Amino acid sequence: MRPVSFSANNHIGLLHSGAAFFPALIAAIDAARFEIYLETYIFAADDTAMQVQQALEHAAQRGVKVYVITDWLGTGRQRSLTLNKEFEAAAVMHRAFNPWFRRGVARMHRKMCVLDRQHGFVGGLNIIDDMVSDDDQRQPLPVPRWDFAVSIVGPLVKVIHLELEAQWLRLGEMKLLERIQQCKRSRINLVGASQGVALAGLVLRDNFRNRRTIQRAYLQALGRARQSALLSSPYFAPGRKLRRALEIAAKRGVDVTLLLGVGHYRLQDAVSYSYYPKLLKAGVRIVEYRKTALHAKVAVIDENWATVGSSNFDGLSMLVNQEANVVINDVAFSMALRQQIEIGIADGVEVVANTFANLSWFARVRHGTAFVLYRLLMRIIAIDYRE
Repeated sequence: MRPVSFSANNHIGLLHSGAAFFPALIAAIDAARFEIYLETYIFAADDTAMQVQQALEHAAQRGVKVYVITDWLGTGRQRSLTLNKEFEAAAVMHRAFNPWFRRGVARMHRKMCVLDRQHGFVGGLNIIDDMVSDDDQRQPLPVPRWDFAVSIVGPLVKVIHLELEAQWLRLGEMKLLERIQQCKRSRINLVGASQGVALAGLVLRDNFRNRRTIQRAYLQALGRARQSALLSSPYFAPGRKLRRALEIAAKRGVDVTLLLGVGHYRLQDAVSYSYYPKLLKAGVRIVEYRKTALHAKVAVIDENWATVGSSNFDGLSMLVNQEANVVINDVAFSMALRQQIEIGIADGVEVVANTFANLSWFARVRHGTAFVLYRLLMRIIAIDYRE
């Protein structure tokens, strides 16, 4: 497992939901002069996604080399085929990740973009309208989806570009020797001295070089926490190490708060509920966000550690899928993100410990069964999964 490499002097802006993200992304695409790499799990067919698609096509038509990677499952088979045809007609190069599960069950869940090797975006937002659910139902949401991304200018963009370029090559036709050489090149530390303002690093998860890098980043940050830890995720089913880290931090006096999404999948909710009693007993505060779909995978620990990205707190993100987070060591950024999370907490509903301490036997059996089924599923699709 490689250590996280940090670079200094990055200018990082917090983008809250699509209202901030999509105008910034489209403006950057319109300003691109020679190259664009964009990678997303979902590339929908709604009005917002079509604006991004048209911007990419216009860029290609003015001579910019445009590379787009979408996940075959997340985007959908038919939409992937349509995108392929439309992008090809507009001179945009497109590849789908793992069609028909040819490379196993892993998905490309990352959301990243680099333009002209100078401007980057990383976060949790798919290319889909904020007011529509991101499941197969595509139901209207009461208010915009709660999510975040970051805009990056600085040395870290070079690292993100290298990863996107490597991903594009991996999805093409490469001989074994070429793959080995490409893997060796990707191990080179490209970042500068780890001093200065806006210190940041790209934290990846894959099934080769970075199997537990994102989890390790969380564990280290929680282990060093002294005052507070605010963490948000739409899905909560972490392994024992991460749950234990949350409990230990709370027991030693750290104010640990989880802001969790609920109501998307019943089985997922039941699995999450099975963890609640022990976490609450340890002093972890749990708040459920019910105002709209919570999709943010963010955290702020103490005053200078923050992360924004695509990784959920569940087995798929931690053990199977390809994920990408940015870790930022900067007081100003951490405070800005903390403020947004605290607004989300204020809009949520706090879980009362007595509610789960006095559950009916039927509810306990349901939650326990969900936990067993979930753990079994993770053991099947991730051989090295250890609860």
